[in-house]
Amino acid sequence: MSTKYGLENLKDAVVVVTGSGRGIGRGIAECFAAQGSKVVITDIDHATAAATAAEIAQMGVETLAMDCDVSKYEQAEALMNKAVEKWGKIDVLVNNAGITQDGLFLRMKPEQWQKVIDINLTGTYNCAHAVVNHMRKARKGAIINISSIAAGGNPGQANYSASKAGVLGFTYALGKELAPMGIRVNAVAPGFIKTPMTDKIPDKIREQMIAAIPLKRAGEPDDIAKVILFLASDLAGYVTAQCVHVNGGLAGL
Repeated sequence: MSTKYGLENLKDAVVVVTGSGRGIGRGIAECFAAQGSKVVITDIDHATAAATAAEIAQMGVETLAMDCDVSKYEQAEALMNKAVEKWGKIDVLVNNAGITQDGLFLRMKPEQWQKVIDINLTGTYNCAHAVVNHMRKARKGAIINISSIAAGGNPGQANYSASKAGVLGFTYALGKELAPMGIRVNAVAPGFIKTPMTDKIPDKIREQMIAAIPLKRAGEPDDIAKVILFLASDLAGYVTAQCVHVNGGLAGL
């Protein structure tokens, strides 16, 4: 039995993090870079992706910036092909790209429903499907999908909750299906995380939300990133088709 534990396999690993130009995705990319991984930074806006990739490259790692609308299969496929063209492989995919378009169900327009499903759920399918053949040839790989505490249902988020619950079902099914190929598939379900998006919540409401968290603080992108590092590493070599809840003890799923 080996007594060597660590994140050694992440050094020089090729990691694609969707939606990593800002927020949680950027925090995830920075954590992989700190391990010496080669990181693909994606955002729907190329300038944002390029700026983040340039800053992360200053950590002494190789980066690649790509604009990608994950709801478009051909763009997801081009993203994976470009990474393989540059580095010859993809070791880790983190499906982080996502949006919200909240609203009471009775007022929710079909396009609000569809856009959230297209990006959050279909985008996860698109990127996973586009990467799987590359990983299958190597007989190894890790896919980590970002779900949410909202998968348990939030008023005003019927579209978002449905998309994130769908991500969980997708993860459980795909983890079992790809296990014989050496590909592990897991999910992380964040709770209330401090990001530019949550910073826009009125102070009083934000304080109420934090008061409901047993650990009495909002999570940081780094809290999510460290769990993803574990799931991507050899430390989690016997973990697949699972979801790790990172929410400070907040009930919701």
